[in-house]
Amino acid sequence: MAKARPGNLKRFYDVNGWLFVGPALILIATFMFYPIIRSLILSFYSGRGMMMKFAGFRNIDRLWHDPVFWQALTNTMTFLIVQVPIMIMLALILANALNNPRLKFRGLFRTAIFLPCVSSLVAYAILFKSMFAVDGIVNRTLTMIGITDGPIHWFTDPFWAKVLIILAITWRWTGYNMIFYLAALQNVDKSIYEAARIDGVPAFRRFLHITIPMLKPVILFTTITSTIGTLQLFDEVYNLTEGKGGPANATLTLSLYIYNLTFRFMPNFGYAATVSYVIVLIVAVLSFLQFYAARERK
Repeated sequence: MAKARPGNLKRFYDVNGWLFVGPALILIATFMFYPIIRSLILSFYSGRGMMMKFAGFRNIDRLWHDPVFWQALTNTMTFLIVQVPIMIMLALILANALNNPRLKFRGLFRTAIFLPCVSSLVAYAILFKSMFAVDGIVNRTLTMIGITDGPIHWFTDPFWAKVLIILAITWRWTGYNMIFYLAALQNVDKSIYEAARIDGVPAFRRFLHITIPMLKPVILFTTITSTIGTLQLFDEVYNLTEGKGGPANATLTLSLYIYNLTFRFMPNFGYAATVSYVIVLIVAVLSFLQFYAARERK
């Protein structure tokens, strides 16, 4: 029986490999690459359905003169700049605290903090509406302990509406990031902390000079994913403001504006695609800056 030559054997395994990954590649191309290319082409058109017309760069020109777009962009960047650092820092502090082996009921605390990110979005939106209503438990508590003289109008005041959205996102996603940090902390050599403790390094400096540098790759990952998630913020705003982004567009985000352009208020698919590529551009720029800032310096 003739032996298979190495070249023929290599080609045989190459073919088998492509047969294995082929279905996945076809699905990725169909449901990822094609929509990306199609939406890019769509951004140069105007209208909807069978009434689409080539618009060239008129959609981009419309962006510069669209006050609602700039309001949505400002709101989105406000949520990003304020909420993401708070959430990342809070997740780091909680992970560091819950990694302490001397802490009792660690499993219970970890589960309780992680549960919000797997809870029903509609259920927690209803809960937040009840808690932050004018006569809700939050206002009653703040008034009772003397922090406020009267109820805060969380849903009708532009500033407090933004604060409410930030609180909702932080409450839901802090535990998600915390799990990544906890997993990374399990791989940090305990002898490093022990040596620092023996040398008299205080807990805050150990956190600042040992924990954070050790978790640098994970912090980069969670920062990028949190940045992308916040720039695509839709669910919380839609549910808490009933899809209006109110009051007076004070909480309107780019994703909600894209939704409105697509399905409400004289739909324009081409212009909605153009606005969506603003998010793509911002994500690409911020991700590059974050990778550049976190690069290894020789």
